[in-house]
Amino acid sequence: MASSLRIPAPRPIDDMDGWLAAFAQPTVLVELLVLAVCVGLAWGLVALLRRAVGGHDSRSIWFGKRGVDGALFPLVLLCLGYVARSMLDPLMTVAVFKVAIPVLVALVVIRVGVKVLRVAFEEARWARSLEHTISWVAWLAMVLWVSGLLPVVLNELDQITWKVGGATLSVRNVIEGLLTAGAVLIITLWISSALETRLLRSATGGELSLRKAVSNATRALLLFVGLMLALSAVGIDLTALSVLGGAVGVGIGFGLQKLAANYISGFVILAERSMRIGDSVRVDNFEGIITQINARYTVVRSQAGRESIVPNELLITSRVENLSLADSHLHQTTVVSVGYDSDVDQVMDLLLQAALAQDRVLRDPAPAVYLSAFGTDGLEMTLGYWVRDIEKGQLNLRSDVNRAVLAALRAHQIEIPFPQRVIHTR
Repeated sequence: MASSLRIPAPRPIDDMDGWLAAFAQPTVLVELLVLAVCVGLAWGLVALLRRAVGGHDSRSIWFGKRGVDGALFPLVLLCLGYVARSMLDPLMTVAVFKVAIPVLVALVVIRVGVKVLRVAFEEARWARSLEHTISWVAWLAMVLWVSGLLPVVLNELDQITWKVGGATLSVRNVIEGLLTAGAVLIITLWISSALETRLLRSATGGELSLRKAVSNATRALLLFVGLMLALSAVGIDLTALSVLGGAVGVGIGFGLQKLAANYISGFVILAERSMRIGDSVRVDNFEGIITQINARYTVVRSQAGRESIVPNELLITSRVENLSLADSHLHQTTVVSVGYDSDVDQVMDLLLQAALAQDRVLRDPAPAVYLSAFGTDGLEMTLGYWVRDIEKGQLNLRSDVNRAVLAALRAHQIEIPFPQRVIHTR
């Protein structure tokens, strides 16, 4: 006698008894098996895509560090879950997927929000608190959705209203507007971070500074557009912001003129490329290498490890020595005195050999030695040489050259005269 599996007809599971009855049916095992297949398919697809596009960067929003901790894995699993639910819905009472779909939606929201914030604000402490807030809000919405309380809660929040001018607002409108605004800003940050990563990839020197300027301008423009869209989503009339814009303009003209000058100077520096990341500069008696050019200030790091935060306005209005603007070569000199009875040609040859003994001293242009002055105590010889890698330090090279000069003069018993004074007494 032939037997057949009888699939129970779909029935609503809106109350707790319905949930328990649905999870007690044998078809739950079928749903769990289908869900496991969806998880395996999602993992395989993400692994193939990661291998194809080379998404092994730990900062990747799509793939994350291991593939399954990125935003792409729950998104692919969510799509597969929707397809599986639509196929199982006509055949049985779906219980597992009615819980799995909200969980996956919450997971996608959390992964996207957290990953974008970590990439956009990597060193900001407040970003961690915002990540926890996104997680709590997403999981709370998921619980309300699964339990069927979400429509009830939204309806109750819609009853709490107040008038603002000629408009009537409710708590539900405000919450939905804030969520929409947050989503718009996160998407804006995502786009700007992706553009910044692509622009700054494999860029060095002057090209890095120019791309940094384009990246900063693009991010500012996208954030402005996102803010306008977010305000529109909340229900704020943008025409009313014209009065606020005028007040902000007056404030910038009086109280914030220094701040505005620094921001404008930053964009001028990045656009003109008069100073670039990696340049060796001397500003306000502080010498170092430019490590960052931000919109408001520039960071100069000395060889000793100290960092100076220089307002961009100072770089525009004051005298700045850029040691590597047009040419990265730097000329150094050292002066030494020898006795008047010394062999000048021999001394010049020894100084030249001392300079050429250093690997960092360039051979082209070659170092040169000059008899620069007839000093009070001896002959003054000036040794000049060129160096290209000034980022490795200047004082250390000068010290190595001076030590080599001193050793050569002592080895050949050439006198370095002490100051002499003649005193006549009566």
